[in-house]
Amino acid sequence: MSAMTIPVDKLLNLDRMRVELLPYDDRLERRELDQIQWLVVHCTELPDMAGARQLGEKILYPDSRTGNSGHFYVDRDGSIFQWVSLDRVAHHVSGFNRPSIGVELVNRGRFPNWWDTTSQQMTQPYPEEQVEAFLGLLDALCAALPGLGFIAGHEDLDRRMVTSTDNPNARVQRKMDPGPLFPWDLVLQRTRLRRNIPQDQPGPPAAQI
Repeated sequence: MSAMTIPVDKLLNLDRMRVELLPYDDRLERRELDQIQWLVVHCTELPDMAGARQLGEKILYPDSRTGNSGHFYVDRDGSIFQWVSLDRVAHHVSGFNRPSIGVELVNRGRFPNWWDTTSQQMTQPYPEEQVEAFLGLLDALCAALPGLGFIAGHEDLDRRMVTSTDNPNARVQRKMDPGPLFPWDLVLQRTRLRRNIPQDQPGPPAAQI
């Protein structure tokens, strides 16, 4: 059995898991599975899965010819996609890529004016089908990776502020996902993972993910 992907038969939603690795998956840095300790919850801040895939395939790092992506994506109807192998380091969160898995939930977030002062409310809820699929994926990952112990939101790990795009005198949060409507209470009741928010995490320059 390859270490690259979780076997489909370990997932609760057998008919809703598709492995569609990104074209540059084999160019991402390799790691051992026992290095994985964190699961980071993101939302795409885009309208749909097609837009997320387009962004994920975009080459942003010319030296390695790779881009930014989570390992798994959960659509609003509960469909699950794996885009990056577990034994590869995905670029999804500043300073925590190597020990973590990135899981992205399709949600508009602040789209399309992410850093405008007038767009800092995240109002699209996470539907039950999406949340239950995420919890099923979480169960499968916990079963496959005994070293996985912590869960955090992207906003917990990247707390940098940036200049807003509509007011040069204002600052806004660079990352707010998964945002205030993500059901943290339910998730933490249903998983053995502990939410861990590091203190005094400055992070790298804002130009990096």
